[in-house]
Amino acid sequence: PSNRQYNMKFFTVLVNTNLALITLLGKQTLTVADERHFVRRATESSASSPNFITHFPEFLEVIGDNPKFSVLAETDAHEGPVYVESENSVYFVTGPRPSNVPIFNGITSSVNKLNLDDLTVSTVIENCNNCNGMSSGGDNRLLIGEQGSMSEDARISSYNIRNGRTTTVVDNFRGLPFNSLNDVVTKSDGTIWFTDPSYGFNQGFRAAPLLGEYVYRYDPETEEITVVADSFNMPNGLAFSPDESLLYINDSGAIQEGASDFDIRRPHHIKVFDVINNRSLANERLFALITPGIPDGIKVDTEGRVYSSSQGNLQVFDTDGRLIGEIVPPTPSVTNFVFGGPDNNILYIVDDTAVYSAEIAAVGAV
Repeated sequence: PSNRQYNMKFFTVLVNTNLALITLLGKQTLTVADERHFVRRATESSASSPNFITHFPEFLEVIGDNPKFSVLAETDAHEGPVYVESENSVYFVTGPRPSNVPIFNGITSSVNKLNLDDLTVSTVIENCNNCNGMSSGGDNRLLIGEQGSMSEDARISSYNIRNGRTTTVVDNFRGLPFNSLNDVVTKSDGTIWFTDPSYGFNQGFRAAPLLGEYVYRYDPETEEITVVADSFNMPNGLAFSPDESLLYINDSGAIQEGASDFDIRRPHHIKVFDVINNRSLANERLFALITPGIPDGIKVDTEGRVYSSSQGNLQVFDTDGRLIGEIVPPTPSVTNFVFGGPDNNILYIVDDTAVYSAEIAAVGAV
């Protein structure tokens, strides 16, 4: 069945439960008759807005009364979107493509920029060392997770959008080269947290790993780098809760080489940890299972709700890990996304074929 058919079936089951009363958003108590009326409105909302699927009433608080979905540009947009308010632009990474630069072993990626004022796309870094995840580093900088190649090390680099200069932030752990750095975020204290799966080796453009599939914390002030998690098959996207007491980390191990080798028995979930003393992680537990496909991009809004990409739609979870709704692009395969816009309530979404926007009521935490 379609997502819409599933949505209607789900709410029908909800209405036919033996609960006499339900509480909606902790503010209002409804009778079962009232809930039937609400279910009809929620289903109609999904039907009239095919880009938004409501599984639970709380999702209507996420999208608001008038959510808007738009196709901004049809372009190769694969990973790492970052919104830059001062330019009103979105930077993103293209998918791997053939390259005639020898050090990149025949493939590379670029960093491109979408100008949101005139919707033009330009290239700012032609060959970015098979880069993948990006995030804002403050002070007009992008932090870039470069996967590396057979001849170039993986590293976290800093790109200055004003002068075009790129510098190395960190490129090794105790003298050992990273595998193929994936995603990167900056905590409010300035420390940089990032993931390092071995996709580069599995996909043939990096040497055999000398390190495990680790999650790291790097302190630019002291240059100290530590492993904060070592329990992942393929650590991927990561995001802090609004108060930074929790860290959510995706494991995309169900895919080892590419989409064609997906194995349902391998990890495709989000884990959550408590952040201890701003420098270590504890109390690992499962937050949510992602299906179809794997989690990649992940973000959190100011209310602590968690947003994750999937092989289908952009999925939205409440703080208990319950899937409350989905945002649906024309091509159902979200790779990554970012909050942005003047009020930080627009999701800029990439799916390898285009950049989309979803204007909602919820506001991004970062």
